Amino acid sequence: MALGSHRIGEAGANVSSLGLGCAPLGNLYRAITDTNATSLLAKAWQGGIRYFDTAPLYGFGLSERRLGQFLKQHPREEFAVSTKVGRRLTKNIGWHPQREFFIDADPLEPIDDYSYEGVLASVDESLERLQLTSIDILLMHDIGEATHGAMHEKVFEEAMSGGLRAMIELREQGTVKAIGIGVNEWQVCDLAMAHADWDCFLLAGRYTLLEQEPLNGFFDRCAENNIDLILGGVFNSGILATGTASDAKYDYGAAPASLKARVQALNEVCLTHGVVMPAAAMQFPAAHPGIASIVAGLGTPSEVAVALENFQAPIALEFWIDLKKAGLLPEKAPTPIGVHA
Repeated sequence: MALGSHRIGEAGANVSSLGLGCAPLGNLYRAITDTNATSLLAKAWQGGIRYFDTAPLYGFGLSERRLGQFLKQHPREEFAVSTKVGRRLTKNIGWHPQREFFIDADPLEPIDDYSYEGVLASVDESLERLQLTSIDILLMHDIGEATHGAMHEKVFEEAMSGGLRAMIELREQGTVKAIGIGVNEWQVCDLAMAHADWDCFLLAGRYTLLEQEPLNGFFDRCAENNIDLILGGVFNSGILATGTASDAKYDYGAAPASLKARVQALNEVCLTHGVVMPAAAMQFPAAHPGIASIVAGLGTPSEVAVALENFQAPIALEFWIDLKKAGLLPEKAPTPIGVHA
């Protein structure tokens, strides 16, 4: 069954309802070969995925290079790419803390740079690695207190006064079709709304089977400002895919006992209805009318096949009703109806 699509921005960046998060192409947590990367992308394409989200950070340029090498074989109008700005890559073959996440990354080093000049240079470098002349969606990457701590206010000011100005100019020139923010915090998106006419936000991990706080006003404000939403991290870094295993991860760390208990309760309802929890985890957030696409970080062709199956698996309405009756989902949460395609 073909995946649906959604148009983002006035210039029309068309994203498939399921997108591929390309951090694994940058050797996130495990190294893969160029051949394996191509096989992964080919499986996604075969399954109807036409939206690919990457960033200079992912493998220090490796993800963008691998993605560009694959996409040059396909007509430009048939796919959409988002990449990010806010980190420049400079030459460095030595140790860097991000190398603990991106194994055998390229011999470069990411440094924060949300300035006007930095964003323009970053886009030029991304276009070269991607072998493209334009980018469908350009996202400001990882602004917010969770990433920058005490430097948050200073970084935000630079991003809104410098980097944002460059992004708007690039949109006006047609080098990018849509601009947005890619973060793990909905609060910083809220803060940024007053600074620009954003086309979209890519929000990771904040609207899932475990978390629905954006329903308390944030999603409404996005709708009022014609801002589409792309969701990543629908498994909350793993626990909604793996269940309550001893090494279950939540937000990139060990999952607390209280959270495991909630996941166990979710899984019990899944078992009663014969639903696999990863399917529910993908389909629940996709049901919200403001969501344009769900982005899943998948590392092998078999993971792509399973994700496509889970995203489109039929789940009975009674399952969602029982989750709400059990207090595991809020009553106001939109309910998935039928297959998500």
